[in-house]
Amino acid sequence: MTKTTENAGTTNANEARSTQTAARWRKPLVLYAATWATTTFVGFVFYGGGSWPSALLFSVPLMIILTAHEWGHYWQTRRYNIPASPPFFIPFPLPPFGTLGALIRMSGRVPNAKALFDVGVSGPLAGLAATLVFLAVGLANSTMVDAQPAGEALVFGEPLLFRWASLLFFDRSDPSQVLTMHPTAAAAWVGLFLTTLNLFPMGQLDGGHVLYALLRRRAVYFSTSLFIAAAGAVFLFERWNWLAALFLIALFGLEHPPTVDDSTRLGPLRTAIGWGTLALVAIGFTPTPVDVESGAPSTEQSVFFRIEPLERAANADFCATRAVFRDKSGERAKS
Repeated sequence: MTKTTENAGTTNANEARSTQTAARWRKPLVLYAATWATTTFVGFVFYGGGSWPSALLFSVPLMIILTAHEWGHYWQTRRYNIPASPPFFIPFPLPPFGTLGALIRMSGRVPNAKALFDVGVSGPLAGLAATLVFLAVGLANSTMVDAQPAGEALVFGEPLLFRWASLLFFDRSDPSQVLTMHPTAAAAWVGLFLTTLNLFPMGQLDGGHVLYALLRRRAVYFSTSLFIAAAGAVFLFERWNWLAALFLIALFGLEHPPTVDDSTRLGPLRTAIGWGTLALVAIGFTPTPVDVESGAPSTEQSVFFRIEPLERAANADFCATRAVFRDKSGERAKS
């Protein structure tokens, strides 16, 4: 009788845990599916030229990059037994991203600086690895076209890393030619931009976690100095599109909360990886991410994606559409 009662109690406890786990993951999975939908929608309208297969060439790589990033964080929280929520993806059905990224809520303090470092750095490095793969694939399928104005265009600022990668595939020295991105290259650009943005060494951003693990209580002085410099640059160069980001960073605070044990040493390998990861901001960030122009873009400072009429691309794949576009651009230039 006692054994039967114990078995029944164990079964009930397991069922309760299963129900709790299902409820815990329900909302994150709904948001995840919604983010797949919004990124595919943005890919269809803005990157795929009205073609669903081309839309998936944008959304699938982008979602793989973001999933790798968030799973890197989540795996480390499980590894260190840090209470944390599943990743909450944020759908956003507007260009140029189709999403505002994702977040994981950690409840309770991180046990030590080493755990904080591993949680903070694993997401960006996992996302960056996926980004580089899709960047190579996307650039290999991108094209160089005449830089002739022919309707509205999305002009992407080029981080140094993107520029260097493009030079492996194209000769960018001809001022009459401009790079037109394949949807997968556009997805890699978005992945690189979001990864770099998260690596800013401030507050609760990934870079803020890494910086605190490296400098501990002194990290706030570095973060504050960088924030003041960034704010000054926004006003000096009139980059008003960054005001909202600065406001959110200030709202959540520049000072990182301490871990339970700040005395834990990272060791030389983690220290080198940490500073190297933060240095990615210098080569992965662009102060002018995306703009809409109707004239010819600068071939030296921007990557260009031509927004083609939907009816032209509706019944053709990406390569065929690009060929038609190049032919018409050449005829327009001759006339």
